[in-house]
Amino acid sequence: MIGFYNYTVILTYGGLLTSIFGIFLTFNHHFLAAMFCLVISGICDMFDGIVARSCKNRSDEAKIFGIQIDSLCDLICFGVFPGIFNYIFTLNFISNSSKFRFAAMVSSALLILCAVIRLGYFNVMEMIRQKETAESRKYYQGLPVTSIAGFLPLLFTFRELFGSNIFYIVLNIFTLLVAFFFVLDIKVPKPHKKGIIVMSVCGMVMLTVLALQGLKIL
Repeated sequence: MIGFYNYTVILTYGGLLTSIFGIFLTFNHHFLAAMFCLVISGICDMFDGIVARSCKNRSDEAKIFGIQIDSLCDLICFGVFPGIFNYIFTLNFISNSSKFRFAAMVSSALLILCAVIRLGYFNVMEMIRQKETAESRKYYQGLPVTSIAGFLPLLFTFRELFGSNIFYIVLNIFTLLVAFFFVLDIKVPKPHKKGIIVMSVCGMVMLTVLALQGLKIL
């Protein structure tokens, strides 16, 4: 079998499969459950790098494979999945309006496109950086695509404040803004251990809120 198989890819693949499941849920209009999956994928992504770095005897090929496979999975989890979610969720409220259908199509497509550009650029720069230094990265260039795993579910939990007839418009504007920040040349500090712990706690809180909202619907 081709590929590199060890414990360092478990969380990466787990997050990918969770997002694929979330895409299926989105197509079946189980939007709250889909957001639950997105948060889980985000939590998996927070720790997959730590797990990968814990393996000290990886070959150079395995390290390069890890960078590539992480970005490919990130594209699906935090680019394709949110893009599909935005489009399907919007269609659920606009009836047969071709104007809003096209707008949702454009915003979703731009999100995925900008995620591809952001991840491709990161891969190139990261491989160059690793050849020049062994130091850990301190900043990201552009908003990391994984950040949507926190922002989108957070926005979704407050959807009732906007009303169903307005929220899909807010969602599309949000999607366009996130796409823009993916490729904007800004420095975003990379979270370290304390930051990862804080974000993990926030993720667990988000999962609890989504679960409670799900129970309320039931």
